[in-house]
Formats: sequence, structure tokens, C-alpha cells
Amino acid sequence: MKRRAILAFMLNRPGVLNKVSMLIRKKMYNVDTLTVCSACKPGISRMTITLKEDDDAKVQQVIRQLEKFTEVVSVKELDTDHSYWREVAVVKMEVPAKHLEGFHGRYNFEVLEQKSADIHILQVAGSTRRIDAFLEEVGQEHIIEIARTGVTALEK
Repeated sequence: MKRRAILAFMLNRPGVLNKVSMLIRKKMYNVDTLTVCSACKPGISRMTITLKEDDDAKVQQVIRQLEKFTEVVSVKELDTDHSYWREVAVVKMEVPAKHLEGFHGRYNFEVLEQKSADIHILQVAGSTRRIDAFLEEVGQEHIIEIARTGVTALEK
């Protein structure tokens, strides 16, 4: 399935997130990630919704439905070739420090805390694929806990 990102700007009012999630649930889509933050304009929120869907018509239908909400200022799909998609993961892992040194040149991560000689808390930033590749290379057996932000996207 193709990952799709929908960018929506909406009035920052109680219940808007619930309306959006209910619309997507009614259409039987599974939200892959959902991120919301304040926009540059006061009173406006910026929402990035990622779905896995191959059918363009279905994604356009969701966009048309979102446009009907009075709280929505604007909504559109972001093209992967004309936007940046990024995510952050905070990972607690048990791995020797020497093992981590080999990853420094290839992955964008920061050691937030070293709990003991082998337990580290890292922040990994980049595309979802890059984070997934880092986690796979480190090995699932070394991961104690992980928290991911979800995708946020910005047009070029």
C-alpha cells in the first residue's frame, strides 16, 4: 500500500480532532500517523494525517469530506516528490557504546542519556524508512522501549 499524507489547516477549537478521526473511521481507513501542532497564524492548527491507500479516488474523497467541515481552512494531499516527510523516535536500548559508534556516520541520532554502560536513550530523526533501517540494524532484541512522533510533512 502507498503511504499518503494529507495536510490540513483548521481552526483550533475543541472537538475538531475528534470530527476528523470520526470521518476517517467512517470511511474505514486506518490512520497510519497523525500529528497536530500550532500553525504560524494564531488560532490555526496544522494537522498531518498519513494513511496507507493505493486508490487516488478514496484519498480525494477524504479530502472533499474534510473541506466540508466549517473548521477546516484548507486541506490537500502532499506529493512525496515535492515535500519533506520526517519523524522522530526516542529509543531506549541495551547495546554497548562501541556498537553505537558504528552508526554515527550513517544515521542522524543523538544520545540523550546513558543510563548505564549498556543502556542508552537515543533520539533518531529522519524519514520513516531511515528510522526503520536504524532500528532493524540495531536489532529488535536490543530495543527496550520506543516512542515515535508520527510523520510530519512540509511542502518544498
